[in-house]
Amino acid sequence: MPRADEVPDYIATQRGRAAEGTVAPYAQISLATGRAVGCTSFCTPRAWRTSGRLDAVEVGWTWLGRSAQGTGVNTEAKLLLFRQAFEGWGVGRVDLMTDARNVRSRAAMERVGARPEGVLRGWGVSRVPGEEGRLRDTAVHAVLAEDWTEVREKLEKILSGRTTSAPPRRS
Repeated sequence: MPRADEVPDYIATQRGRAAEGTVAPYAQISLATGRAVGCTSFCTPRAWRTSGRLDAVEVGWTWLGRSAQGTGVNTEAKLLLFRQAFEGWGVGRVDLMTDARNVRSRAAMERVGARPEGVLRGWGVSRVPGEEGRLRDTAVHAVLAEDWTEVREKLEKILSGRTTSAPPRRS
């Protein structure tokens, strides 16, 4: 997650990636306050068939400020993104990935219905301060098209019990 002074550069970088077509970023807005509280994106689109149809996509580059963690903002964003991927584009798979050491992020992925598939050693660039230039192990989670109905119902049930003004959970 970028620090407050890094947000302008983060936004500029994401806009550049969007212009290149490698990322489709979305601001996450708190309905209670109207303020941006985080970001999430579609990235790594993949088409394996010659039809050019999108077969899989990753949901990533996700972060939330502390005030939004535990409020349901991430759950709602994942519902909207998964719905677009499965119902709008007809993909067969949505990937979610994180640094394998990020236990909190891995748990959040599982809470939104993504199943753990394993850890890819040395798969991604570490973004941990002091680890510049190093590779990290990446935990892979996914939702498949055949999982979508169950995942959608789970997310809708979770969200039906929330209000937009719910206070954040503290850990």
